[in-house]
Amino acid sequence: MMSSWVFARVAFYPSLLWGIVTESSTKRWYDRVDTHLILGALPFKSQTKELVENENVRGVVTMNEDYETRYFANSKEEWAEWGVTQLQLPTIDFNNAPSQDMLRRGVEFIEKMNLNENSVYVHCKAGRGRSTTLVACYLMKTKQLTPDGARQYIKSKRPHVFLASRQWEAIELFHKNLSQDYQYT
Repeated sequence: MMSSWVFARVAFYPSLLWGIVTESSTKRWYDRVDTHLILGALPFKSQTKELVENENVRGVVTMNEDYETRYFANSKEEWAEWGVTQLQLPTIDFNNAPSQDMLRRGVEFIEKMNLNENSVYVHCKAGRGRSTTLVACYLMKTKQLTPDGARQYIKSKRPHVFLASRQWEAIELFHKNLSQDYQYT
């Protein structure tokens, strides 16, 4: 785990720059998954007004660790100044998955924010892996999708998502636990 953490820290800025240079010209920075949910890359401070005013974002789920958001993204306090509630579920980058507790907390946060018809922006660095893991769990719970059904649904909205094996395992475990935790069969 320590080597994964070190690699993620060392590779953060080069991979963020790579994403900006190569992906931003061919892929959208964020995509709406459903009426109240947006899946995207690290929201830069310069995007805040657009997200709040044009996309009705009132909740943000940050799957990043503190060092990933320190200079470019809003802090919890800065989001609050815009009327946005932030939930941070820090997960190490590069093929790591959020814990089952984090996934449950994230799904509950999204559901709570959606009660008021607000949009929630779920992100990691590139909006491809860690954040996709949470969005898949949300879709499985709210739309009663299978893990593969959730993956296909997300890919239809954001084709460049990529789930690593640990992320896929976390999604499958969440699905397995849905009947126990949420009374779905």
